Amino acid sequence: MKTILEIISYSFFAGITVFIGGILSRILEKFKNHKTHKLITHFAIAFGGGILIAAVGFVLIPKGIEELTLLPLILCFVGGVLFFSFIDSKIKQKGGSFAQMMAMLMDFVPEAIALGGVFAHNLKLGLLLAIYIGLQNLPESFNSYIELKHYNHSTKASLYILFFLSFSGIIAALTGYFLLMNKPDIIAGLMVFSGGGIVFLMFQDIAPLAKIKNTLLPAMGASLGFLVGIIGEKLLG
Repeated sequence: MKTILEIISYSFFAGITVFIGGILSRILEKFKNHKTHKLITHFAIAFGGGILIAAVGFVLIPKGIEELTLLPLILCFVGGVLFFSFIDSKIKQKGGSFAQMMAMLMDFVPEAIALGGVFAHNLKLGLLLAIYIGLQNLPESFNSYIELKHYNHSTKASLYILFFLSFSGIIAALTGYFLLMNKPDIIAGLMVFSGGGIVFLMFQDIAPLAKIKNTLLPAMGASLGFLVGIIGEKLLG
């Protein structure tokens, strides 16, 4: 029972930053007429993109390479690319795009499943992974709020969506603990599948949004986000 309560507590910490990121984005929204608002917003998009690239390169794909043979590895990655390209195209046909939020969930949920899966074996790794996930979620949810508002969701609706999504980590972590704790190949497959989807969304939707003329700030933000991933990998490794 103690272990379950610890998993719930740590995954709650990792997930609540989804809501906190939305709150921070809402606060910044009040200053949208200020000349620095655009710079900060584009920096946040690029910073979140850098973290997503780091998540793919340091966490999601390496786990797949470690646990899967070549054919399942390829199939999971290509499956993720094709699945999320299909979802993205269907959403755009209806006049919308939720690439930021989809990418956030594809990063957050598999890592939360892994959190639950490793928790019983390595408490320290579970704690570090929870901190890492929580830090990743902040800029990603910051951008997800902007995306939701851009596609005509009200402030209240956008925050409600992020609030309820923040609890998906608890469900994912408990699923990992109860169902997938001794099935590292399935966890690895989910991670690679998500990694494929994130790579597609990154170059299809997210990276183009970050660019802004006559400033290096977005590129610096992406580099800083990737550095956060390096630091996380060093601590987890």
